[in-house]
Amino acid sequence: MNLKLHFLGVGSAQAVELGSSGAVLERDGKPMLLIDCGPETLATYLDAYGEPPRAVYITHTHMDHVAGLERLFYRVYFDAARRGTVRLIAHAALIPHLQARVADYPQVVAEGGANFWDGFRAIPCSRGFWHEGLWFDVFATRHHAPQTSFGIALRGSFAWTGDTRPIPEMLAEFAPAPTVIAHDCALHGNPSHTGVDDLEREYSDEQRARMWLYHYGGTEDAAALAARGHRIARRGDRLALPAPAPVADVVLAPDAGTTS
Repeated sequence: MNLKLHFLGVGSAQAVELGSSGAVLERDGKPMLLIDCGPETLATYLDAYGEPPRAVYITHTHMDHVAGLERLFYRVYFDAARRGTVRLIAHAALIPHLQARVADYPQVVAEGGANFWDGFRAIPCSRGFWHEGLWFDVFATRHHAPQTSFGIALRGSFAWTGDTRPIPEMLAEFAPAPTVIAHDCALHGNPSHTGVDDLEREYSDEQRARMWLYHYGGTEDAAALAARGHRIARRGDRLALPAPAPVADVVLAPDAGTTS
């Protein structure tokens, strides 16, 4: 199994030139799972793969991570072969927020007779989910209110934090070595996002050595982060990933959806 993580976008909500943060897990050169779907993500995905995604995981419901779902709905709903087949995967706590943010408006199509969810196959989850024979852990992150943001990990292979403050205890549990960690990091932190000072203070040297940083504020910020010795993900990068831990070795922790 040959896995890669393809960064479709790496910017913060203000860094539109870097693309909305999101990535595609590729297996043997083919797209397997899209992580987040910002305003321009679908267009970038189509340019890369020539067809809509078969599965999308949503970390949280800020519009720079979900605004592209409306475009994806129209693309798949009016395609009889794809309607209702695209897996839309999210922690169960996010489903009401997705409904409020992107699905709860009158007449999703002008002719009526359609619901937003008719375009998708909704997969609510809590501890994690199965997808194409692999188990993906889902874990809570620290972004705005509790239970509104959730990272994803394929244990032993990669973890994607989504937007978050530092979560060393969660990554110790769900992203042990040699897991590659894609982590939210800006030059300056705030109550919802990790800054480089936070990263260097909260994480061990060993954890930071496995990190690639994204969701930064621009090319100058990226250069400043790199000057401090950190590895920076760039738009379009494809990272080769370690093989995931055998499914039989993955511990499905009952408290995976909460933080202490």
